[in-house]
Amino acid sequence: MTYLTLALQGVAGLLVAATALPLIETNLGFVRSLDFPRLQIAVALAACLVGLLLVSRDLPSLILAIAMAAALVTQVRYIQPFTPLAATQAKSADSCEPGARLNLLVLNVLQSNRNFGAALDLVTQRSPDLVLLLETDSGWQAAMAPLRERYPHRVEQPQDNTYGLLFYSRLPLRGPEIRFLLQDDVPSLRTRVLLPDGETATLYGLHPRPPHPGHSSAPRDAELVIVAREVAEGRGPTIVAGDLNDVAWSRTTQLFQNISGLLDPRRGRGLFATFHAQWPVMRWPLDHVFFSEHFLLGGMERLPDVGSDHFPISVSLCAAPHAPARQDKPEATAEDHHDAREAIEAVR
Repeated sequence: MTYLTLALQGVAGLLVAATALPLIETNLGFVRSLDFPRLQIAVALAACLVGLLLVSRDLPSLILAIAMAAALVTQVRYIQPFTPLAATQAKSADSCEPGARLNLLVLNVLQSNRNFGAALDLVTQRSPDLVLLLETDSGWQAAMAPLRERYPHRVEQPQDNTYGLLFYSRLPLRGPEIRFLLQDDVPSLRTRVLLPDGETATLYGLHPRPPHPGHSSAPRDAELVIVAREVAEGRGPTIVAGDLNDVAWSRTTQLFQNISGLLDPRRGRGLFATFHAQWPVMRWPLDHVFFSEHFLLGGMERLPDVGSDHFPISVSLCAAPHAPARQDKPEATAEDHHDAREAIEAVR
């Protein structure tokens, strides 16, 4: 047996394990972080599978090849709904009256990034109705001061722990509030936005802590479930946006959607991977805009790099009376509600 065969077998074992571990129901950060690179693991599985079969056909290699093939199918099943090969969940607007259109830009600026001008220029050029900036400290708050003239309504919560947020709105806000749902240093935003057509939509801006080795996913999972429950109880037009520190295909995001009933514009359109901006090979979708069936999708775009480790993301929505009839929102099962209770109990 050659060293190449042994190396490929070792890599194969690691890739199969990386696929199997996230199937375990656990809050361990190391395990849950393996949800993120599913595309990268799938590509590595395909390459390793071909390589191993080319250099060895002994029994251990064939067993590993079968295991890799099963792992590859598993990874593809997670990713496929977020490609054009799947049906769209949020339907596109054929046309939209100016008073019904709403444009939102979301950007995790990277607190240490001091290229303020690039972000400011982007917002100025795109001129969205709503701007949500995350990881913003007092330096970012001061640098974004020119936006105040263009956006008279705002909520500013600068913090130096990478969890500050700045929210700017051209549209009037009703009852805006900063909340600390689970951790006293991780804020979130909830506000009602008066739309141009006179309707009111509730907007949530979120940035929960990520899971990673040594840090549980429980606070992130519970925060998403708490917001999902609020959305379900509210039933009106709703938008949830932010860096959720979770990928679109994870079990937690699926639970969030099922409980809240919100739509994901990525489904059937593409990954729109927003992180990591400087590492093309290691990217996944961490920044999200979910919305209720009251809206149709006008467009979704990943915007150019502005010096952060995240790309900005822009979403255009159209509030339409006929939108709910065109879209099937996710529905929660009894098991989903059980899982939601367990997610909240895990942090208590």
